[in-house]
Amino acid sequence: MHNYPYITIAGRKIGLDYSPYIIAELSANHNGRIENAMKLIEQAKIVGADAIKLQTYTADTITLNSDRDDFQIKGGLWDGTTLYNLYQQAAMPWEWHKILFECASKNDITIFSSPFDSTAVDLLEDLNAPAYKIASFEAIDLPLIRYVASTGKPMIISTGMADADEISEAIEAARSGGCKELAILHCVSGYPAPAEDYNLRTVSDMINRHNLVTGLSDHTLDNTTAITSVALGASIIEKHFTLDRSGGGPDDSFSLEPLEMEELCNGAKTAWSALGKVDYGRKSSEQGNVQFRRSLYFVKSLEKGDIVTEDSIRSVRPGFGLAPKYIEKVIGKIVSRNIEPNTPVTEESLVEFEK
Repeated sequence: MHNYPYITIAGRKIGLDYSPYIIAELSANHNGRIENAMKLIEQAKIVGADAIKLQTYTADTITLNSDRDDFQIKGGLWDGTTLYNLYQQAAMPWEWHKILFECASKNDITIFSSPFDSTAVDLLEDLNAPAYKIASFEAIDLPLIRYVASTGKPMIISTGMADADEISEAIEAARSGGCKELAILHCVSGYPAPAEDYNLRTVSDMINRHNLVTGLSDHTLDNTTAITSVALGASIIEKHFTLDRSGGGPDDSFSLEPLEMEELCNGAKTAWSALGKVDYGRKSSEQGNVQFRRSLYFVKSLEKGDIVTEDSIRSVRPGFGLAPKYIEKVIGKIVSRNIEPNTPVTEESLVEFEK
């Protein structure tokens, strides 16, 4: 074990010494039906995710009800709608939260949320949320970060869209607000985002710069990017989760279905266990194959006291004799006993042999 930083959410330690923490982001994939949200919580547990995450806002807490040009969405996934209409469609009714927290508890999976204003934090505090996530677009809302920090709960900040200075400011706001357990996520706020936009080497750089638990909020359409990030030090992976990618909801098209989420959970854990530690020793799975290495064998009968000549030994498989690199040292040595052909050259079979 190293002294890597870690945080703890609901008793689960998260950091480089522990297998990756997988967050299934429910986001707007309830598509307006609480049954979908409950089914997603159950499925997240079944496929092996560590947590399910909600988003807590209303259209009124996140934007203004306006048709002015500023508030129109042009291009991309949500072209032609206004911000208010999008968030009205996507928001999860606040009265669902208690029911979903109880559902998660029943399914023994951690649940927390991204609050988008202080009233959302108050709601989540009433439900005793174990942690908070600050969404990418809110990483510059330093008053919100300070308010979340004041709860004393662990906080995860997504850094999509934020430059290096803004990330530092968000971290400072969390720290000065009283947050003791802080993690940051590398994120590209494209929906979906192409893998080549991810620049995963940034994950390692963030770890070096900030010495915080670091992870990835992944909006690509498969698991390659997320699993690769584990090799670069990502301890948290957040991915949007849906029952059906063609469900027609605002976030469905860039979300994982249950089978894919299961593959992510398994793949990320395999990647983490494969990293292991620096170790040049022989591994347990290799032990049986020693016989297939080459080593020095006698190929002629020799009497005790004879000198080993070049034509009396050979480098062959198996590997029970001295390593082939000693051949020059062995030639010219005296044998310490009678030698039968096809027996290994060992230190004991030679007089005064030193490696």
